[in-house]
Amino acid sequence: MKLFGLTGGIGMGKSAAAKILTERGVPLIDTDLLARSVVEPGQPALKEIQETFGDAVIAADGQLRRDVLAQIVFSDPSARQKLEGITHPRIRKLWREQVEDWRAAKTPIACVVIPLLFETGAEKEFDATLCVACSSATQQKRLQERGWSAEQISRRIAAQMSIENKIAKANFILWSEGSLEILAAQIDQVLAR
Repeated sequence: MKLFGLTGGIGMGKSAAAKILTERGVPLIDTDLLARSVVEPGQPALKEIQETFGDAVIAADGQLRRDVLAQIVFSDPSARQKLEGITHPRIRKLWREQVEDWRAAKTPIACVVIPLLFETGAEKEFDATLCVACSSATQQKRLQERGWSAEQISRRIAAQMSIENKIAKANFILWSEGSLEILAAQIDQVLAR
């Protein structure tokens, strides 16, 4: 099995690339979705987050208040490290289990989407890494369209490895500045190789 790790900067087109890969029949798991599942009510990670960051991060219905937690962790690198220490091992366990299922099923090609792929040292577990990137101006515009403030954008970008470093480490670069058709054509070239 050929296993790809897909990464990129926030707002740079990882979801669009993942959708195209799925349309091409590539089995895919997105660690952002796994990150949501490990903090559902009743999950041990949620309890640990509450114990670490206080009751303010939990809504009345027992759900994680992502907005409150984001304010804490994106303004304090040590708080972000604590959160990552709680969630990352659980997320990694889940995607590794999926990879083993794919291997057992003799799946020819598969992909794991990991926004912090290089930051977590996960790249060594993949046959190749793909980095989705665009210009800083396009990234800013996309994040503003999500309703994020300039401060939120700068904090989120600062919390990740620079896109230049991700590009330097990746095996393949997918430039998402243009249309989805152009992104799809780049993905088709990678899959053909």
